[in-house]
Amino acid sequence: MSSSPGQARPASLPRRIGRQLRRALGSRREPLARSVDRSRARAWALAALGLLLALATATVGALVSYRSAASQAAADHGRLHQVDAVVLELPHHGAAGGPLGGGYEGRVEAAASWTYPEGQPHTGTVQAPRTAAVGSTVRIWVDPDGDVTAPPLDRAAAVISAACIGTGTLLALVALVVVALRLRLRALERRSDDSWTRSWARLEPLWSGRAGHRQDEAT
Repeated sequence: MSSSPGQARPASLPRRIGRQLRRALGSRREPLARSVDRSRARAWALAALGLLLALATATVGALVSYRSAASQAAADHGRLHQVDAVVLELPHHGAAGGPLGGGYEGRVEAAASWTYPEGQPHTGTVQAPRTAAVGSTVRIWVDPDGDVTAPPLDRAAAVISAACIGTGTLLALVALVVVALRLRLRALERRSDDSWTRSWARLEPLWSGRAGHRQDEAT
């Protein structure tokens, strides 16, 4: 349904933003604009600046987190080693190796032995596939002392971790900006209402003519 020729069209978003910025900076001359209107425009401008800073902070935080994780992953790849461990014993059926055991990855904890460094035997518990048999080998990660350890962080995990940190930081900062803006706008709204109340109390008698009646009664 088309609007009538005389109906005013709402200003586009860029024009409205530009108008608020000019009002906030004082470059937009509006004879009817009140100080509270300029304060409201400045509040919106500061909120927009805060959102940009929040985005920049979250981006920097994500990049720093990724570089730290990538550096740690590179160090772990140089420090940790993969060796073959021989399965010595599997859990009994119905325990960790039962139909519901092993979690979603289908792995169980099995007793195994391995050698690292050269000539130093080790025994312990390792993660093995549920289909593993006694005497089979599984690949495990060990530290320089030969103890079982978690595998080093890979690139995908580093990216996901950095993305989660950046997103969490951005959401927290945006929430702070939104709360601060709402509190400021509410304070300005109360200030505007108080100003209107005082103005009406001063002008209403003159507008309604009651001020003249009071002067006549006084004389």
